[in-house]
Amino acid sequence: MAEKVAEKKLYDYQEADLQKIFGYLNESPDNFNLLYQLPTGGGKTVIFSEIVRRYIAQTNKKVVILTHRIELCKQTSKMLKGFNVNNKIINSKVKELPDQDEYQCFVAMVETLNNRLSDDKLEVSDVGLVIIDEAHYNSFTKLFKYFENSFILGVTATPLSSNIKLPMKDNYKELIVGNSIPSLIEKGFLAKAKTYSYDVGLTSLQIGINGDYTVKSSEDLYTNFTMQEKLVQAYEERCKGKKTLIFNNGINTSWYVYQTFKDAGYEVRHLDNTHSKKERKDILKWFKEKPDAILTSVSILTTGFDEPTVENIILNRATKSLTLYYQMIGRGSRKLPGKDDFSVIDLGNNAARFGLWDAPVDWQQIFKNPDYYLENITSDEDIEREFKYTMPEEVREMFKNSENIEFDIKEAYESAVNNGEKSKKVLEESIDQHAQMCVENSEDVFDARILARELSGDIRDRVKRYSRCIINNTKNYRDWLFEDYNRKLRSRINEMFQD
Repeated sequence: MAEKVAEKKLYDYQEADLQKIFGYLNESPDNFNLLYQLPTGGGKTVIFSEIVRRYIAQTNKKVVILTHRIELCKQTSKMLKGFNVNNKIINSKVKELPDQDEYQCFVAMVETLNNRLSDDKLEVSDVGLVIIDEAHYNSFTKLFKYFENSFILGVTATPLSSNIKLPMKDNYKELIVGNSIPSLIEKGFLAKAKTYSYDVGLTSLQIGINGDYTVKSSEDLYTNFTMQEKLVQAYEERCKGKKTLIFNNGINTSWYVYQTFKDAGYEVRHLDNTHSKKERKDILKWFKEKPDAILTSVSILTTGFDEPTVENIILNRATKSLTLYYQMIGRGSRKLPGKDDFSVIDLGNNAARFGLWDAPVDWQQIFKNPDYYLENITSDEDIEREFKYTMPEEVREMFKNSENIEFDIKEAYESAVNNGEKSKKVLEESIDQHAQMCVENSEDVFDARILARELSGDIRDRVKRYSRCIINNTKNYRDWLFEDYNRKLRSRINEMFQD
C-alpha cells in the first residue's frame, strides 16, 4: 500500500521567492542558468517541489531533479508526491527508461544519471527544467552538456563552489537571494543559535588539496587528551542533559569521542558511513527517542538528515568550508514548540573565521567575487592572536591573595616604545608581577618557587604576545624565551624573600 503523503502549502516568503524564480523562467531564454540561495531549514525542497508542479502544469515539459545522495533522492521524491507530482527515482537499479512517458518528473543521483547518459543507456527527452539540489557541489557541472537547451535552476544554502578553481558564477548567470537566517529567526521559522567558542590552537593543522584541513592533522590534534578533556568540559558546562550532535573531522576522532563520553558515564553512540543501513536506522531511532542522547559522527549527517529535537551542536573540528560550517550548525536550527533556541559549541575557531551563523551575509558579493571573499577569511594566526588566556579556576584559587593577576603585554610594549625604553623592560615588569603573586600566596621561598610552576600557561601566553610585538615569533625563540623567563622568575622570587 502506497504511503499517504500530506499535501504541502507554501509560506508567504516561499511564495515570494517562487514568483521571482518564475519571473526568470518566463522571461529568460530556455537555456538560462539561475542560482537560488536559501538557508538550511528555509524549505528549499518545498519551494522547488511547487515550482515543479506549476512548471509541468504550465508547459507540459519534463523536469529532472539532481541530488548527490540517495537519502536526498528519497526525501525529494516523497516531497514531490506531497505536491501531487508523479515522479520516478533514477537509481543504480534503473538501466533504461521504457516507461518514461508515464512520468513528467525524474529524481536522480548525479553519478548514476551521468553514467547512464554517457553510456547511451538512458534518454530523457523533452526536459525543459533541471533543478540541482545542493548546487555548490561541482560534480553536477558534468551533466550540463546533456541539458544545453534546458533551464537550469541551482538551489543551495551557500552559493560558494566546493572547488575554488570552478566558481559558481562561471555556471550560473544570476543569483536570487532568499530570506536571510536573521529574517527566518525573526519570523519564527528557525531557532536562534547561542554560540559558545572555546579557543583552540590550530597551528599544527595542515591544509589539503581540497582547501580544507586534512583529516590526519585534525585527528592528531583532536584525539589528544587535552582536546578530549576540553570537549567533555564544554559539554558539561553548556549541553549536559540535552540532545547533542557532535561533528568531527575523521572517524578515528569520533570513536575517541565515543569512548571518552562512555568512560565519563554518558549514553553515547557513534555513526559513520561504514555502518549498515539497519545499524544507521537503529542509531538514529535511538537518537530521536532519547532526550539526552549524544551522537558523534563525521560528515554523514550534514545533509539528508533532519532531527528537529537536536538542542546542541558541537563542532569538534575546524573547517575552512563555509558550506560545511552552515550545514553543521543548520542541523540544530529546526524550530519546535518549546524550542526557540539551540546551543553551538565551537571547538575549531569557526565562528571567528566565518562570523556567527546568524550574522548577515552578503551572498551576492560572495557569488560575484568568491576569490576576494576566500582571500579575506581570517587566518588561524590572526584568530589566535586575539586569544585571551584565562587562568583556570583551580589555579586562580592558589593565587587568591593577589587582587590583580592581569598584565597587558601589548599595552606595556607600546608604552615602552613611546617612552624610548628598551622592549625587555616589558618582560621585566611582567616577571615582577608574577613574582609578587607567588610571594603573596606563599609562606616561604620554597613554596613560592613551587607555586611559580602553576603559572606556565600564563607565562607562555605572555611570551607569545611579546614575541609578536617584537616580530620574532619563531617557535625556537619562544621556547628559549619561556625558559629564560622562568629562570628570571625564580631568581626574582629569591630576591624578594631576601629583601
